[in-house]
Amino acid sequence: MPLTPAGKAARIIPIIAQGRGAKPPDGKLEFRNPPPLSLYVHIPWCVKKCPYCDFNSHEARGEIPGADYVAALLADLETALPLVWGRKVGSIFFGGGTPSLLSGEAIDRLLTALRTLLTIVPDAEVTLEANPGTVEAKKFAAFRDAGVNRLSLGIQSFNPIHLRALGRIHDDREARRAIEIARSHFDNFNLDLMYGLPAQTLEQALADVNTALSFSPPHLSCYQLTIEPNTAFGAAPPLLPAPDLCADMQDAIEARLAYGKNSAGYTHYETSAFALPGRQCRHNLNYWTFGDYLGIGAGAHSKLTLHDRVVRQMRWKQPKQYLAKVAEATPIQEEFSVATAELPFEFMMNALRLNQGFDASLFEARTALPLISIESQLRQVESDGLIARAGGRIAPTERGRRYLNRLLERFLGD
Repeated sequence: MPLTPAGKAARIIPIIAQGRGAKPPDGKLEFRNPPPLSLYVHIPWCVKKCPYCDFNSHEARGEIPGADYVAALLADLETALPLVWGRKVGSIFFGGGTPSLLSGEAIDRLLTALRTLLTIVPDAEVTLEANPGTVEAKKFAAFRDAGVNRLSLGIQSFNPIHLRALGRIHDDREARRAIEIARSHFDNFNLDLMYGLPAQTLEQALADVNTALSFSPPHLSCYQLTIEPNTAFGAAPPLLPAPDLCADMQDAIEARLAYGKNSAGYTHYETSAFALPGRQCRHNLNYWTFGDYLGIGAGAHSKLTLHDRVVRQMRWKQPKQYLAKVAEATPIQEEFSVATAELPFEFMMNALRLNQGFDASLFEARTALPLISIESQLRQVESDGLIARAGGRIAPTERGRRYLNRLLERFLGD
């Protein structure tokens, strides 16, 4: 899965609301218009599971069943069509796992079928996550011909020592070569970088950013390495830089890219995302503005707004089990309606990741609740200097961005 609304980011610890939230008015919800819709397609296989990764990814251990999986994805989509019938899809994201393990022909078949089954806008952003390994890089031309118009490369670092510490299968030379090939086929691409790596210094973190900048990427994502449970690093944590040093890395990266005297001219538009003008990731922006997304594939999540409720779904996670369940026309493992009391927190958990915040009217449009229902919480966080309200917008302050967990907790209620 791509970066989720509670995704990994510097100084952000995902919080899950469990039956708690700002108390909304009684009565049924009524959504006048559904929000924008995106499509997420999960490809669950990797050549090797990275020790820090807690996403739904599985080592391939041989040839992946590409043809069977593509057929299952389309069958999965067909079962979901009644929930999105007639709605336009503004972006598509192939995430993983490593989607670039699929062939160009497989991606072409998928996109051709998706255009038949769904109403996809003509200028839809179509992103595919790719591994910088040489074999996958050779496929970039085929992906572009299939209709992918944005590539996201998981570089993580250009330092061979840090790449080995992260368990990456590519080296620094392959990373550079993959970017060069990507640039020759895509005018829109993203580079993922991580900082706070084992034994990393401030100078090394900035060196990675400067190397990335030498390729003039339209978009950069910079995440702090976090140790997650149920990962190899969770079982045997490496020695990471001290929190103060990681904070210095974050400050230096933000200054280099967006805020400093010698900044590179990027807009720091989301907690961990930097973009040149007009190059923000439209798919992820739909997440952050609490838009809808239909997720197909093993372990994919969906958030869909119906006329009277917001529904969340999760597909079966294990690839073999997913294939079997799709064959039985039961791809969904979990489905529930988001409690009305939890909608304010869920909205804020997304929208307050945007540095420029959101228009106040968006809250009611996305939650079907009046803004007055959370006025007491807004006044509290405003008085604490965590948000600012001006010109009809609500945005986190610099202090609010630094302590986003503390800000979000105020919307959990008692």
